[in-house]
Amino acid sequence: MSRIIDFHTHCFPEKIAEKALAGLSLCSGDAIPFHKGTAESLLEQILSSGADGAVVLNIATNPRQQESVNHFAIDTNNRFPNLYAFGSIHPESPGALDELERIYAAGLKGVKLHPDYQHFFVDEDRMLPIYEKIASLGLITVFHAGVDIGYPDPVHCTPERLAHILPAFGSAPVVAAHMGGYLCWKDVLRFLVGKALYFDTAFSFSRMPPDWAREIIRAHGAEKILLGSDMPWSDTGNEIRFVKSLGLPPEETEAILGENACRLLHVS
Repeated sequence: MSRIIDFHTHCFPEKIAEKALAGLSLCSGDAIPFHKGTAESLLEQILSSGADGAVVLNIATNPRQQESVNHFAIDTNNRFPNLYAFGSIHPESPGALDELERIYAAGLKGVKLHPDYQHFFVDEDRMLPIYEKIASLGLITVFHAGVDIGYPDPVHCTPERLAHILPAFGSAPVVAAHMGGYLCWKDVLRFLVGKALYFDTAFSFSRMPPDWAREIIRAHGAEKILLGSDMPWSDTGNEIRFVKSLGLPPEETEAILGENACRLLHVS
């Protein structure tokens, strides 16, 4: 078995981890987290679940947070060889493009954008300079896609809207979380499958009908699917079980569980 990489996890600076978890849990229906919110507890849970490493997705939820969020991402990336921390920028920050340069120079491999938390529609014209800058740097972009259970309306990143802006990224990799769009999977089949982007499996265990997952994977290609959990909101081990339960050919299962991620991250 190749390395297993969870491509969709979250953690927080130690001094705010408890408060951040409590707030996010409350707005999501009192969700029960699977780790304590810190990088250390995330890594412990990841390894105990059978994975070898994880991508940590950080989100700047307002322009003032942008710099500190990326300080934390850089520190996490440097301190934990098994964690691949991504940075974030906020669309309303006047320094967003310069911050992307700093993210790239620090060796981070990508950025996370959350259109619901950051209050933009994914296909707004004002986002194009940011996408084009990301493309010029060759960074990976992970979008929260589809419904967010804490902020269900409006959906800022629908499959149809996301399909419109993919050309702006050129050859830079794009990942649509939650199998292309949480609770929007019929539109994923209509608008996104076959296009040049990846989907992650985050938050699928016990939530996504397995037949729909198999249909999307067959139509899109297993080489463009990444294991994800959304840890701490879903357990990495359970998401591994979900992928294995789909009955895919062994080489496709291994690709989804880690080989695709290793290729994207340039790790062996």
